[in-house]
Amino acid sequence: MAQVTRPRELSSPERLQAFTDAVVAIALTLLILPLMESVGDLADEEGTTAEWFDRERFALLGFALSFLLIAVFWVHHHRLFRVVRRVDSGLLWLTVGWMFTIVWMPVATALSTQMHPDWAQPLVYIGTLLATSVMLLTARLHLRRHPDLHTMDRVESAAGIRSGAIVAGLFFLALIVALIAPGLGNLPLILMVASEPLQRLSTRRLERAATA
Repeated sequence: MAQVTRPRELSSPERLQAFTDAVVAIALTLLILPLMESVGDLADEEGTTAEWFDRERFALLGFALSFLLIAVFWVHHHRLFRVVRRVDSGLLWLTVGWMFTIVWMPVATALSTQMHPDWAQPLVYIGTLLATSVMLLTARLHLRRHPDLHTMDRVESAAGIRSGAIVAGLFFLALIVALIAPGLGNLPLILMVASEPLQRLSTRRLERAATA
């Protein structure tokens, strides 16, 4: 009697999501390490708490911004995997690539907050955010090409892709601004405030088109 050969499952969605949760948690923890070291350095100099907050104010802002951005990326990735039912090699490696950009974020943050200001810092930081958003967008495109991997309908899939494209596009625009005006530092990221209104507008248009 011939045996039916089944494709080997590389990973379950639950296991892969648990792994990404652990990676994100580690990345969030690594963000705080430079600040912890600065506390010890100032303590050796017999500095005060007020002096530490004054000296590290930009590092604190960078920490808070990166913490928030990683958390937002994690939320979107988690929402995506709620509808994933099977993981193929393409989705697996796209997720690995996404995790790579997340793990790199503490380094990009440290370069922006601990080093002497230079033109490359905003390019590295914003470029990392762009790479993270592109990896997530590519994962959504991969899922659209493989409907057997998820439970999304066409409208939900299209809405996710449009939202991901808007986020990636805004990060790309911020990167261009940083290239043109490197003196602005990471300030071009202010463009991301337009992300939510643009996503809502895109979703409404897609819903109207679907019901037309």
